Amino acid sequence: MRPLLSILLILALAAPASAADWAFEDAGGVPIAYVDNGKAQFQFACRGGDLAMGFWVRAPHRTVASAASLNLAITPDGGDASFAQDIPLIHSDGTSMIVRGPVARAWAGIAQRARTTLRVAYVRKQNALEYFDSTDFAVGGSASAIRQVLDRCG
Repeated sequence: MRPLLSILLILALAAPASAADWAFEDAGGVPIAYVDNGKAQFQFACRGGDLAMGFWVRAPHRTVASAASLNLAITPDGGDASFAQDIPLIHSDGTSMIVRGPVARAWAGIAQRARTTLRVAYVRKQNALEYFDSTDFAVGGSASAIRQVLDRCG
């Protein structure tokens, strides 16, 4: 029984990381930590010494696809949400939003401290908060992948 357990353990350790795990890449001198669940991607990158955070949805809700700007929310582990307000949207092969500066740095900390999931969503406030393209990301490997970006981003 022990040899079978050893073989299973070796196979599990040799298996590639799932698509839900965070990855780190240094693409052309630009360190990037990201997670992609097939529907959307969430990432932190250091570009020119500035930390940038990006959220990209491949097939956005029609409200998002037609908006010039929206708010963005991150909610770790089903807890309290944090918001980035009135950020321009980029419409190209889906819809994305890039946030820089103190908000990106604060959200990197939120992502590193999350225990199980991060939920990221576009938000519009009319009479009440409306959430669009709400996406859950696993946090496996997020702390170390994001740390590698932060270490290079001063």
